[in-house]
Parts: sequence; structure tokens; C-alpha cells
Amino acid sequence: MQLTSPVFENDATIPRKYTCQGEDVSPELTIAAVPDGAQSLALIVEDPDAPGQTFDHWIVYDIPADTGTIGEGAQPGTAGRNDFGKTAYGGPCPPSGTHRYFFNLYALDTRLDWPEGRSKNDLQNAMADHILDQAEFVGRYAKT
Repeated sequence: MQLTSPVFENDATIPRKYTCQGEDVSPELTIAAVPDGAQSLALIVEDPDAPGQTFDHWIVYDIPADTGTIGEGAQPGTAGRNDFGKTAYGGPCPPSGTHRYFFNLYALDTRLDWPEGRSKNDLQNAMADHILDQAEFVGRYAKT
């Protein structure tokens, strides 16, 4: 499975538009080679360089398995609660230095059919025995 973006390359700088210093909208993402048998996709965007603990920026589950593109600013499935306390995308906003932002996509052999607002821990526990494949895409950002 592959996850890419037409607005920045893997391991490159995330454009300001998609951060707290810009429009704070999610970037367009492209999904390819989802495995047969996938019933849904899940997306976790997190910053492992945040002070104290990994900071969750976007949690989405029950994304249709046939999704090929997640449009800019789109909510492609059911939103979980991020560490901003929101059920939506929260863009990079590091307090200092350059941080890495991991976009992790999972193909699952099930749908969760949960209401909005579940946590990343809930999602990770539910996915544990249901991951068919996963893809990772990394962006970097430092406030200017």
C-alpha cells in the first residue's frame, strides 16, 4: 500500500498552508495499492518530536477502502479526538525546532462503526488483529 501527497514529498517540508501558521487545512493525500479484502482504512497523523509525548494531530477511521484521494481539507471518514481536543485535522504547530509528522495509513479487514471522537489508543487497540497492510508518509515543519 502507498500513501503520498501531491503537495509535498516524503520527508520534505510541509507547506505553511497546512499548518497552524497557515490555513490549518489537511493536505491532499493519495492512496494506492490497497490490499484485497480491506473493508476500511484508518489514518493517524502524529508528531513524535512533541515535548513529553507523541502528539496526535488527526485520527480518522472507517474511511472507505476504495478511497484513492483524500482531498485538501476533507474529512474522509469518522473523526477521532486529537490532542487539540478536536475531531478534525490540527496542523503542525511545533513549539520549537523542526518536528516530524508521520501520516500512518492502515488497511483493515473490518469496519469499526464507531461514533465520532474515539481516541488513538482506542483505535490502535481495535486495529491490533485487523491490519492487512500499512503505509507511512512523513513531513517536517518548523515555525518561521
